[in-house]
Amino acid sequence: MSPTSEDPDKARRFREAALPHLDDVYTLARYLLRDASDAEDAVQECYLRALRHFDTFRGEAIKPWLFAILRNVCNAEYARRANRPSAIEDAPEAAEQTPLWRESEAGPEAEVLRRRDATAIRKLIDALAEPFKETFVLREINNLSYREIADAVGAPVGTVMSRLARARAMLRAAWTAEEEQSK
Repeated sequence: MSPTSEDPDKARRFREAALPHLDDVYTLARYLLRDASDAEDAVQECYLRALRHFDTFRGEAIKPWLFAILRNVCNAEYARRANRPSAIEDAPEAAEQTPLWRESEAGPEAEVLRRRDATAIRKLIDALAEPFKETFVLREINNLSYREIADAVGAPVGTVMSRLARARAMLRAAWTAEEEQSK
């Protein structure tokens, strides 16, 4: 018997609490796994685990809890990948597309510049080492507080703050270097 058929109220409470964070969970999975299909699978597994263990959730904010589950799912995926031969791949084409919910810029020149900058920033973020990338994405893209990030990654708040400062410094240096090369 599935968890939802056992307790319809549990399923409703879970939907109300967890579904508003689906896009943020997917965004983190996309950055961690670098593959849209793998990210979708990881998010699905994350939500299945979260629903299965929803009765054990004790806290005010469900978002860090979901991110912690997602991290475990992604770590399992990394371990699985380590056991299979890998091929060098570029970032998937889907990551280069403008999301449907975004309005286009005023003119074609602005759109070209925005896409170029977005692609460059995405590549710079992808180049960060995992703990820095993860912390940066959780703070700057998913807007989690330092405490929520610390809870999600299982690190002290001071470590989160340090990782975020270093990630920002690395991105700033990489952006400056890229701008200098393009001149």
